[in-house]
This record gives sequence, C-alpha cells and structure tokens, in this order.
Amino acid sequence: MLYSLYEAQHTALAPWRAFAELSRGWFGHPFSPLAHLPIARRIAASSDLFLRLTGRYEKPAWDVGAFDVASDKPFCKLLHFRNSPGKPKVLVVAPLSGHHSTLLRDTVRSLLDGHDVWVTDWVDARMVPLSDGPFHLADYIGYVREWITRLSPELNVISVCQPTVPVLAAVSLMASRGEAQPKTMVMMGGPIDARRSPTAVNNLATRKPYSWFERTLIQRVPEKYPGYMRRVYPGFLQHLGFVAMNPDRHVDAHWDYFNHLMLGDDESAEKHRDFYDEYNAVLDLPAEYYLETVRTVFQDFALPKGRMFVGGELVRPQTIREAALLTIEGELDDISGNGQTEAAHALCLNIPRGQREHFLAPGVGHYGIFSGRRWREVVFPRVRDFISTYNS
Repeated sequence: MLYSLYEAQHTALAPWRAFAELSRGWFGHPFSPLAHLPIARRIAASSDLFLRLTGRYEKPAWDVGAFDVASDKPFCKLLHFRNSPGKPKVLVVAPLSGHHSTLLRDTVRSLLDGHDVWVTDWVDARMVPLSDGPFHLADYIGYVREWITRLSPELNVISVCQPTVPVLAAVSLMASRGEAQPKTMVMMGGPIDARRSPTAVNNLATRKPYSWFERTLIQRVPEKYPGYMRRVYPGFLQHLGFVAMNPDRHVDAHWDYFNHLMLGDDESAEKHRDFYDEYNAVLDLPAEYYLETVRTVFQDFALPKGRMFVGGELVRPQTIREAALLTIEGELDDISGNGQTEAAHALCLNIPRGQREHFLAPGVGHYGIFSGRRWREVVFPRVRDFISTYNS
C-alpha cells in the first residue's frame, strides 16, 4: 500500500514538475528575456531545487572504462573491466544495502591502474520478475562462492561494508571443504561483529523486534514494474532512513546548493549534483535477504558467536588458513563502528599473524574508506601494497 501511495504521489507531482521545468528555462536561460528580471535568478534556482528534491534518480553510469558482463544472474551481474589483463586479479564485492554498486566507482577507478578488476553489480529487486524466485542471504553467499571459484586461483577479494559478512562466510565454507581460497581478503567498514562500538544503525536493529521490520518496512512492488508483487524493502524508504541519520547536513547542503545557483557558482553546484545524483539513486532489496541480514548480522550476531549456518552448514572462519587478511576502518565511521571489521581477526585465528593487518584510517568517515580524496591518498595505497605483497 505504501509503495502504491509513493507512486501516486510522484504522478500527482508531474504537473508541478512540468511547470518548474518551464520556469527554470524561462527565467534561467541566458537568451530568455525573462532571465533579465530582478527576481529571475531566484525563480530559476527555486525551480531547479524543486526538481531535484522531487525527482527520480536512475542508476548512474560506471564511467570508468569498458567492461563485459561475465555472468548474468537474476539478482546480480558480474562485470569484468578490460584494462589490466595479466595483473593481480581482484573481485570487488559491492554492498547490497540501498545504493547501486556504482557507489564504488572511485574504488574501481583506482584499482584499474594495475589490477584486473571484477565487480558485483546488484540488480534492483523491483526489476526481477517474481518467477525468478526469492533471494536469500544464503543465495548471496552462493553467488560469492561461485564467482570466487570461477576466478581462482590467484584471486584477491575486496568487500566493502555489508558484504564483509557474506564474503567471510563464503570463504569460510570453501575453506571447510578444502576448496580454493583467495590469496588476500580486504574487508572495509563492515559489521563483522555489530556489538562493538554500536552506531545508530546498530541500535535501531537491536531496539526494534524482527516483526517490526517485516511489518513496517516490507512492501509489494507495484504492477508497473517487472517485479510486480515481489516483497521488497523499497529504495525510497531506505533513502528516508539515510537522510534521517543526518537531516541537518542534508538541509544545509541543499540550502548551499540554492545559494550557489543564486551566485552563479556553477562549479560548486555541479559538485552538489554529482554527489546527490549518486546518493539519491537507490534500489529495492529482496525482502527475505534484507530480513535475514537484520536478524543474522544485527540481532543474533550469529557470525561472531559461532552460530551462523548456511544451508545447514556451520560457518567456521577458523578454517581459513591460506588467505591473507587486511581489515580497514574509518576513524569517524558512523555506519560501522570501530572494531566491527577488526573483529574478523579474532575469528580468522588460524591465518598466520604475519599475514593479518588492521588499518584505522585517521579522520575518515564511512564513505571516505572507499571513495574520495582520503580513499585515493590514504586508504588505497594500503590496499594496493597489501595485494602486491601476496601477488609478487
């Protein structure tokens, strides 16, 4: 019902958006006579801001080079970027937690200089027909296991945020069965043990019962999409949650954007658009996957307690012996608190101590771990050197 109301609201706004589009042109285009009126710039800026606040944001393009779709599954595509054949092979497991995999564009761009890069590109669940069946946390782990096997040997795996848990689970299961293990595992800003330094995200999961998440957040996809009637955690609800974590920051950012337009500061306005084009582009998550993640990772803490099962098989990180491990956290991370990713070392206790490293990036928030100047100048060199050490 809530999803249908959201769609109806967007439809109802269509005439207002059309008028705002016209106003932005009438009062903002340099060749329009109305653009020379004293109030023209304010009207054009207001119209532009209204359009951005009420718009739909599609998945951004990768824009980092050519790639092939190496594997096309209902809920995920495996992309292979064609830049550095013969270089250390890296599988980047992107998060399935709201934003599109393109959020890791900066991560991929850095890695392409000297690495053979493969990336998981998750599909918006509303675009997956109901006939393709459900998608569980175990299916996510199964995808990762299959692709590690496919790309082995000589593979390095990087997991960013949410996938640190399913990646560690996948490698653990493979190690238990004597299957191929990656040469290195780089785990960045993820909730391996969400009990440590709990954040607002962690606190919400522990304060609300499982039934609240299922009753309040899960909706059916409307009929206009291929995934009609699929149960999902809608992207628009996730986006509201993202904004609610730091509402003042977003209000200030949009007010600054309005002022940049008023002052004709096109460079600053374009930076705002670039950021929010990515930030506002969200996808729907399969309900069963989302709810199982809430319970397994954030309520039961199953992995650090040694109680995580996949298809009836116990996940035992202590069986991993061959893969080197690097964990990375941001000092100012307000999504995955300090110590949550580092907890992987206590679980992977049979990886030799000399093959395990932890790095706390000073002055870095959650997104700075994998994107932006601090990623490029502070974090990436550590990742690059770690991979190089075990691929020489």
